[in-house]
Amino acid sequence: MADPIMYSSEDYYVLLEPNQPEQILTAAELFDRLKAVLNDRQDNLPRDVQQFTDLDEQTKYLMETACTLDMNPGEYLQWYAVRLEK
Repeated sequence: MADPIMYSSEDYYVLLEPNQPEQILTAAELFDRLKAVLNDRQDNLPRDVQQFTDLDEQTKYLMETACTLDMNPGEYLQWYAVRLEK
């Protein structure tokens, strides 16, 4: 499990999906993306995310404690905090 402190100061994430180019997202954009995914699969949440009933809490927990979400066989979302240099 990822340490939440690793992500607390990061503003950008790389999002990886099968058959898609990598995307650079802000923390807010990633939050919105994960929230939409979780909203669509409330009946099929990861076990540790099920402890939260609020969608925002589920999303925040997932962002801070994981870097992969299995969608379907062979489908997944992966995200990693990155620092962009000027």
